[in-house]
Amino acid sequence: MKVGNLTFTPVAAALDLVGAPVQRYLGEHDPDGLWASAIDPALADTAQFCLHYDIGLDVSANCVVVEARRADRTWYAACLVLATSRADVNGIVRKRLDARRISFAGMDTAVSLTDMEYGGITPVGLPPEWPILIDEGVVDARRVIIGSGVRASKLYATAEALTSLPNAEVLAITKPGQ
Repeated sequence: MKVGNLTFTPVAAALDLVGAPVQRYLGEHDPDGLWASAIDPALADTAQFCLHYDIGLDVSANCVVVEARRADRTWYAACLVLATSRADVNGIVRKRLDARRISFAGMDTAVSLTDMEYGGITPVGLPPEWPILIDEGVVDARRVIIGSGVRASKLYATAEALTSLPNAEVLAITKPGQ
């Protein structure tokens, strides 16, 4: 399947391209709706990636890890939004997670907890207890390009594949107008 200047292969035939947590997840779940393509790891960041591979920002989605806190409890979640928007972390996401305080997880924390490379973090293969908040815009796009767990490849995912992830929830997590 061709998207922009990339050719994507069904992920089941390209497991060597994705990170170890993604491989483990796919070993236990149906890989339908996921394709993989190798990329230059130096171009994994969204803006550079989209420009170089002729991919629209409206087809690219970013996965961010947030750290939620209430009293002595700390927990983590992931937010998936189109590259054209930003998650309302301090408003909508904080309220949905019932957190007193929330912030983006630090790079070292996100990498350590996900066992994925920074710049390649994906909702596929995250710890199963983590909430995965998927913005409605991602679902409306029907298919998006996301990280693969490593910087050297990307996944092309259907909305169905993403919404079937453990603890996935679809809601409006961007501010109106974004």
